Amino acid sequence: MLLMPINMCHPGMRLAKNIYNDDGMVLLAVNVELSQRLIDRLFTYGIDYIYIQDSRTNDIIQEDVIQDETRTKAILEIRNTFKKVMEDSNKRGAVNYYDIGRNFRDVMKMIIDDLSAHQGAMVMLNNMNVKDNYLFQHSVNVSIYAIMLGISFGYSRENLETLGLGALLHDIGKTKVPLGILRKPSQLTEQEFTEMKNHTTYGFNILKDEPNIPLLSAHCALQHHERINGSGYPRGIQGTEINEFARWVGLVDSYDAMTTTRVYRRPLLPHEAMEQLFAGSGTMYDQSQIALFRDKIAIYPLGITVRLNTGEFGIVSKLNVTVPHRPIVRVLQDQAGQELKEPYEIDLSTKLSILISEIGEINVDEFNPDESMPTIF
Repeated sequence: MLLMPINMCHPGMRLAKNIYNDDGMVLLAVNVELSQRLIDRLFTYGIDYIYIQDSRTNDIIQEDVIQDETRTKAILEIRNTFKKVMEDSNKRGAVNYYDIGRNFRDVMKMIIDDLSAHQGAMVMLNNMNVKDNYLFQHSVNVSIYAIMLGISFGYSRENLETLGLGALLHDIGKTKVPLGILRKPSQLTEQEFTEMKNHTTYGFNILKDEPNIPLLSAHCALQHHERINGSGYPRGIQGTEINEFARWVGLVDSYDAMTTTRVYRRPLLPHEAMEQLFAGSGTMYDQSQIALFRDKIAIYPLGITVRLNTGEFGIVSKLNVTVPHRPIVRVLQDQAGQELKEPYEIDLSTKLSILISEIGEINVDEFNPDESMPTIF
């Protein structure tokens, strides 16, 4: 399979992985042939990249660390919970949410079990989902990242559930922020930004007194925008004053936000987002936490197209778990731009003079597929 930008896809290509709607249900299934109408719809829906079939790379398969059943259940639970909180905003008096913790116990168990079964894998969440409800998908992604890091860090099962619950509900306070502010496609005014920042306090107030929500989970909602140099909000606390779980959540919340399409900007590729995190190492984010995160994330996803500094063109065919930034590349074109009859692989962890110079934006019209493929370029 090839991981291609949607704006470089053409009619006749066939999907190699499912695309999901905002409920976590399959919108377009594997083997669907793309038409221009479908491509335009996917672009409108905010789909950034899709996997397409390619006979030269049909042995390259991304193994999902989270089962479809798990992701669907998590998205539905978070969607139903957030919508209930939104509806309750119009009610007078105190509102209790005794069922929130109970409702997410099964979700936490499923995510932890899925990730525990793939402890040696590098996580790739490519967000091939409709972006109608960014908040729901983002909440699930942050929970997956946080639990994955918690497992790698050696947390107990109880702590993993607490961390995962805090990550899943870290943005629940946004249910109290006006939709006009949440979905505004341009820069917020100072007053609007102040209201947006209040989501951390709103979230803490929703969660802190609920008997089925650990207080540490509620602190993830309160503190996930705090930064270790004191530049964050809502209280501007520093270093270890910020709860350790909240520091994990703040880190992965930033990463997922950067790598997802928003109404006001394009997404960053994984390696670009990781560079942004390292730019804030020791000031905004904990250096050791970033280092662990880097070692668990596939910053060059399987199947993505790359140009090497040698001029050769290819795709990432395998990941190097011990050296994430030096994957194995299958070369499809030589330096002269000629299609290779027999593609070969370069392990960048052993060829240190060879670098990836471009990613994901190669003009696919430059190369010719073999005769066994339909004419799609």
